[in-house]
Amino acid sequence: MIPESLHVVRVTDPADERLADYTSLTDVALRAKHEPEKGIYIAESSTVIRRALAAGHRPRSFLMAERWLADLAEDIEALAARFPVDDAPGGTGQPVPVFVGEPDVLEAITGFHLHRGALAAMHRPPLPGVHELVTGARGGAGARRVAVIEDVVDHTNVGAIFRSAAALGVDAVLVSPRCADPLYRRSVRVSMGTVFQVPWTRFETWPGGLTSLQEDGFTVAALALSDDAVTLDELVADAPERLALVLGTEGDGLSRGAVEAADRVVTIPMAGGVDSLNVAAASAVAFWATRAEMSGLLDTDV
Repeated sequence: MIPESLHVVRVTDPADERLADYTSLTDVALRAKHEPEKGIYIAESSTVIRRALAAGHRPRSFLMAERWLADLAEDIEALAARFPVDDAPGGTGQPVPVFVGEPDVLEAITGFHLHRGALAAMHRPPLPGVHELVTGARGGAGARRVAVIEDVVDHTNVGAIFRSAAALGVDAVLVSPRCADPLYRRSVRVSMGTVFQVPWTRFETWPGGLTSLQEDGFTVAALALSDDAVTLDELVADAPERLALVLGTEGDGLSRGAVEAADRVVTIPMAGGVDSLNVAAASAVAFWATRAEMSGLLDTDV
């Protein structure tokens, strides 16, 4: 039974202008440029949508096949009870529509087979400043351990880093100005919605922004290859009170400027003639190694 309070709109025309937020989602260049300017992002799958709603994010609309409507009806009904109309900044002032269509219509709209249940076009929450985020100036607890991502362009890697950060108790993630968007559809999906639970923001300047972390009491540790590097084990043995772990691009690693701005250069000891790991894998190793000294959030070892 579908509650009458839901504003269900059945769509049959892929060119319906009301569906513009969802058009051609497979075009990475278009979505990466378009979404931040419009102040929206796309949440994909019922699990991710629920996590976005739980984090307090406000939807502009939903898009799904008929068979998924009942699955999300309770969540959407609860949202409609709290927010009868879309009165978020940039909102429509109208009830949030739930667009429902046949699978072939949905595929024509989005450019891919919608097999994960549903999509939602969500309003982007405003990002805090770096200082505000890491010091708790906006009412948070303040951070002791943060991840810094420099110019990682693969959305899958960004999502995986966020998932590891959430699982291993990292307090916040900070991204460089040219880093891929954590709220891009693939990043959100790979993270399983953990981008909504780990506080994050974007530096306005780079690598100068690292200086602000140092002024806030963080030791900046760059994960890179260097003759004067210490091992991750040595860093953990003498762990600073507040730590920022800086991770670099998929191909070249960290920039020279980021390494020079760091307080320490850190390497992960490896065998087998391997000199580096994928950035998502390296992040998980670094987060795991520093967890006991820097975080009391873990209930059990996994």
